[in-house]
Amino acid sequence: MPLPLKTNIVEIDSMSTGERWEVDDRAQLARLIGIIMLGQARYAGSIINQLDPYQPVFAPRQLANIAKVRLTVEEPASNPRKGYPRVQRDGLLFELISWVAAHQQSNKKTYSNDPHLKSTSQGLDGLMIELTDDLSAIHQATIFEDKCVKDPASCFRKNVLPGFLKMQKEERGPELVAAATALLERARLDVDAATKAASHILDLELRRYRAAFAVSKKMDNLEKRKKIFKKYPKLKDLKSEQRVGACFITDKKIRLWFDSFAKLVIKEIDAFTTKGNVNV
Repeated sequence: MPLPLKTNIVEIDSMSTGERWEVDDRAQLARLIGIIMLGQARYAGSIINQLDPYQPVFAPRQLANIAKVRLTVEEPASNPRKGYPRVQRDGLLFELISWVAAHQQSNKKTYSNDPHLKSTSQGLDGLMIELTDDLSAIHQATIFEDKCVKDPASCFRKNVLPGFLKMQKEERGPELVAAATALLERARLDVDAATKAASHILDLELRRYRAAFAVSKKMDNLEKRKKIFKKYPKLKDLKSEQRVGACFITDKKIRLWFDSFAKLVIKEIDAFTTKGNVNV
């Protein structure tokens, strides 16, 4: 099965490393996002890693209906809710695309938290840990921030970078340790071993930050990437590969792209519920 995204390393500057994502198989990406929206993120991860057919384990109508509401734009909100504000809907979809990109670059020694499925979710966007060969300790920990905004440079400077700086100063240390412990328990470490291993997430030498933005083709160049991530060096005491700036390239204006993609995901979710997976 083809991977849904193309992910490549691109240049930013000597202080940061760039990633460029673009859709390689739109239908496969929509199916995969649909599976995640049905609450089956871990199964979706196994599909990516094993290149299995893109189908959910189950697709009851009640889960499908909730997913479709979260993929629908409604401004202002009604009661009962029939959708979400456009910015929240697009942010949700982009966070799921970011999760897919991370999983495409993962291996058997990596574990990541499940993506948020509610448009209004707050907190840590994403955490992925890669373990040592003996699976007993953290080799690298990547902290993700994903944004779908009109002005990526301003958002990075005013929102993303301050959040990373708080991580760097360990103001969110307990949250990171708790998240890492949960991931290490999935690696079948017992509670004591997982908690001890999780403490290494506080080691800045093992830390990696990845800020990702959805951008249109007109921003798909070195000059724009430099502008977006210009302030990254404010994160001190890191190597260039520990400061990652990612851009997801859309083939039309961002909001129009997410409108059309959301419709495709809904179509795939509807298809899931008509293939014998509804009696759960």
